[in-house]
Amino acid sequence: MSLMEQHWQRLQRIAGSIKLGGGQRRIDNEHAKGKLTARERVSLLLDEGDEFEEFGLFAAYEMYQEQGGCPGAGVITGMGKISGRRCVIVANDATVKAGAWFPMTAKKNLRAQEIAMENRLPVIYLVDSAGVFLPMQDEIFPDKEHFGRIFRNNAQMSAMGIPQIAAIMGSCVAGGAYLPIMSDESLIVDGTGSVFLAGSYLVKAAIGEQVDNETLGGATTHTEISGVTDYKMPDDKTCLATIRDLVSKLGPFSTAGFNRIEPSEPEYDAKKLDESFPFDRNSPYDVMHIIKSIVDSHSFTEYKKGYGQTIVTGYARVDGWSVGIVANQRLIVKNKQGEMQIGGVIYSDSADKAARFILNCNQKKVPIVFLQDVTGFMVGKRSEHGGIIKDGAKMVNAVANSVVPKITVITGNSYGAGNYAMCGKAYDPRFIYAWPSARIAVMGGAQAAKTLLQIEISSREKKGEIVSEEKKEQFLDAITEKYDVQTDVKYAASRLWVDEIIHPEQTRKRISDAIDAANHQPEIPVFKTGVLQV
Repeated sequence: MSLMEQHWQRLQRIAGSIKLGGGQRRIDNEHAKGKLTARERVSLLLDEGDEFEEFGLFAAYEMYQEQGGCPGAGVITGMGKISGRRCVIVANDATVKAGAWFPMTAKKNLRAQEIAMENRLPVIYLVDSAGVFLPMQDEIFPDKEHFGRIFRNNAQMSAMGIPQIAAIMGSCVAGGAYLPIMSDESLIVDGTGSVFLAGSYLVKAAIGEQVDNETLGGATTHTEISGVTDYKMPDDKTCLATIRDLVSKLGPFSTAGFNRIEPSEPEYDAKKLDESFPFDRNSPYDVMHIIKSIVDSHSFTEYKKGYGQTIVTGYARVDGWSVGIVANQRLIVKNKQGEMQIGGVIYSDSADKAARFILNCNQKKVPIVFLQDVTGFMVGKRSEHGGIIKDGAKMVNAVANSVVPKITVITGNSYGAGNYAMCGKAYDPRFIYAWPSARIAVMGGAQAAKTLLQIEISSREKKGEIVSEEKKEQFLDAITEKYDVQTDVKYAASRLWVDEIIHPEQTRKRISDAIDAANHQPEIPVFKTGVLQV
């Protein structure tokens, strides 16, 4: 078994544990109440045979350990087809801390809404949450990207004409009560669903009134007295079937009109990538093997092939969709002056070529796929004198101002400003995925450890301390170990720096589905850049 497959199997074991949420005992408790679990609900909601494209599965992984952990950040998010319509689904997992909101829960919900807003996709909320996790309220309540931003997005999506349907299938408390009620339509399950600004205990404490939760905010109250909700459902299954019916009756939508023809299979079998892609992040390989495993057979037309060879650019088709590809080349190549260039490093000519290609893709309204395996921009006197900062800035400007959909796949290294230039998370890719081999950091672990060691030794020597070789070795090992943890793909996924960790064989489908989602956007804005230094 290859190293890639070994790491993937290890990730799958962790994923299986995350998907159990709060564990079997809590799952059994939900069933005893007559409720389905969040994953069971999502499964029933989707069209038969459709694959749920989950994102954020590893969110909050190994975080909040003092609070007992929060698998998957207590919420399930992803895309799937409901009655033939691609939708974003957000489902609270009540087996995890009763569906309480941790800081990463809010971040994951906001990412789901961002995907829906950028791609104009309907949103289905399956609400079952005890509200904000109070011990951490200062990290979730007041800031711009905290809990309240979700309701702001509810309002903006409604104004944008993006359908939102919410099902109250459990508790829905306090500020969280606004999410389903700010949606276009809301359903509530009788006997298990409830929604109120303050529960019975708080009501008694605040105003001395004695009232039970069902009378205060149950299904009968809100469908027959207050009129807050629209549909009273007898159970979870009926509720989900009704949502499917409502989605089936949505009106038509305009598309961006991205170019697509009948697809053909890739020239290179993705299952054979292990033979050409080294899991060791320091070994060279030909990125064309990856490209040919993703794009339709013989559809790749390379742009400026002989120029700026540490980045490969070109037009292709992925599952029939017309795309532009910007990929880091990891082979050691010769430039036009006959000088050797290190693979995975962005040189001035590569940055210049990539910037021009990105401008062309925007001019032609062609979505861009970035394949990242980059160690950064070239440094040193020759590069500085040659204007590497100027050319790098030109590429970053083009990426930042790009208006066509950008899909990023991190296959290997993603270091320093190379992460930015190759459309890292800060540059608004519509979707960003990572292979198990991905590593994300400001620089490689070995370089970072040596740099930090030099700083530490210099600091101690200034104080008159003599640092022995043994202490240097111990310090270097400690820094390297910490850095290796932080550059691991699970660390990135737990903080939502990537949407999901995917197997290399899934790359083609993920890109195709991403463009299909982006095609729901009715029109592409006018493309323009700021000042470019040429």
